[in-house]
Amino acid sequence: MASVYQTPVSGAKDNMVTTVATDERMRIKMQAKRKFVNSIALTLSLAAMAFGLFWLIWILYTTVTLGINGLSWQLFTEMTPPPGVEGGGLANAITGTLLMVGFATLFGTPLGILAGVHLAESRKDNKLASSVRFINDILLSAPSIVIGLFVYAVMVRIMGHFSAWAGVVALALIQIPIVIRTTENMLRLVPDALREAAFALGTPKWKMVMSITVKASYAGILTGILLSVARIAGETAPLLFTALSNQFWNTDMMKPMANLPVMIFNFALSPFKEWQELAWAGVFLITAGVLVLNIIARSLLKNSK
Repeated sequence: MASVYQTPVSGAKDNMVTTVATDERMRIKMQAKRKFVNSIALTLSLAAMAFGLFWLIWILYTTVTLGINGLSWQLFTEMTPPPGVEGGGLANAITGTLLMVGFATLFGTPLGILAGVHLAESRKDNKLASSVRFINDILLSAPSIVIGLFVYAVMVRIMGHFSAWAGVVALALIQIPIVIRTTENMLRLVPDALREAAFALGTPKWKMVMSITVKASYAGILTGILLSVARIAGETAPLLFTALSNQFWNTDMMKPMANLPVMIFNFALSPFKEWQELAWAGVFLITAGVLVLNIIARSLLKNSK
């Protein structure tokens, strides 16, 4: 009788052991498959990173080696020279770029911050906020040459001539969407508990926004502004249709104005060696300026954490 009752029990144990062994084999098999897929994904990621770094290092190396030779005191004090003439500098182009980028930032930054605050602090069912966000997304993805053609059609053709103000408008239209998106994202990172605490104390909404949310995310907003400045500093296509360029010294914003991006474009395509050297020096200046702005932006973000 004992053997009659023990046989089913031992059979069940054998089945259980077999099931556990099968599950263990499946687990090991799945784990090996995941490791294999992970190894492939990691290898492809590292290869893509190495591919990108290779071209980045090559570009930076070429820019530094060819551009640093053109650096001199005359580069910042003399105007662009005539074709085939040695010497000269980029003083008029540097000044024009600083003026246009500065005015574009002065006009575009407040509009971008205000719009970003409205998008971040408005309700989800706000139709105006949804429309502004949709238009902003379109402007973010729009090619810069399209913006340049738009400003040419609505401003340059009406005025009858190219001008630095048209270039400012084109650069501001490129900068504003970046500031809007950055401001909105930074304000949304502020915990709602801070807003609720301010409302509980009877703080008006405008004061809550200025004293709490904006103050808590000022480093991120400033970072977005710096990144937008770095973006528009090297834009060439919009300026070709708006500010054009000028071989002479000019600070009149109602006239065509020299600028580094267009100067680099024109000088790089010229057959004159002197102009090509100045073009590489201009590339080095813009690259160094963008690098400095990015370093400052990352430092601000790091210090704000």
